[in-house]
Amino acid sequence: MAKKAFITWGGWLGHEPEQTAGIFNEVLTAEGYDVCVEDSLERLEDEAFLQEQDLIVPVWTMAQIKREQESGLLKAVRSGVGCAGWHGGMGDSFRNNVDYQFMVGGQFICHPGGVIDYTVNITSDDPIVAGLSDFAMKSEQYFMHVDPSNEVLATTTFSGEHWNIDWVKNVEMPICWKKRYGAGRVFYSSLGHVASDFDVPEAKEIMRRGALWATR
Repeated sequence: MAKKAFITWGGWLGHEPEQTAGIFNEVLTAEGYDVCVEDSLERLEDEAFLQEQDLIVPVWTMAQIKREQESGLLKAVRSGVGCAGWHGGMGDSFRNNVDYQFMVGGQFICHPGGVIDYTVNITSDDPIVAGLSDFAMKSEQYFMHVDPSNEVLATTTFSGEHWNIDWVKNVEMPICWKKRYGAGRVFYSSLGHVASDFDVPEAKEIMRRGALWATR
């Protein structure tokens, strides 16, 4: 039986939620998943629907979520449904919802310099990043507040040269991680500011592997 994935997108359009959701709809469909894509959070109130899913992919930035929707999502993941996402689509979704942020394992704070050149350093031999080498990105370099219990797979180091935020110089920041939330698996990557970021093969491959790992 095919795995089922629910991709829900919306919020700030600068992150190209529809386009990035479309990319991973294609990725998961190619992997044999039965994918449902919607531009609404209402399904998160439908417990029966969520329990039919093996993976939930939130693609929302700077949005608001109803208490019942947040509760439905968190309950589903704790029960074993996987959750995976990228950049602000998962790491800057609902700024007022700390329980959601706890599930994700981090929350976006800032991106000094905006779109800049930086390096992603592979720091693990986990299968999600196995065989990949350090690589370059030209995008937003996310500074995040992160859960120290995350299993970090890749990092980036800040130069401290941008926006007079010199105190972040030499800070090594997680780029992607995996974690458990109850019985559920959670994967996050801060790569993916806009759809063209996934033209970088490593960025797309890490997200593909992470989504497959997170799937129930």
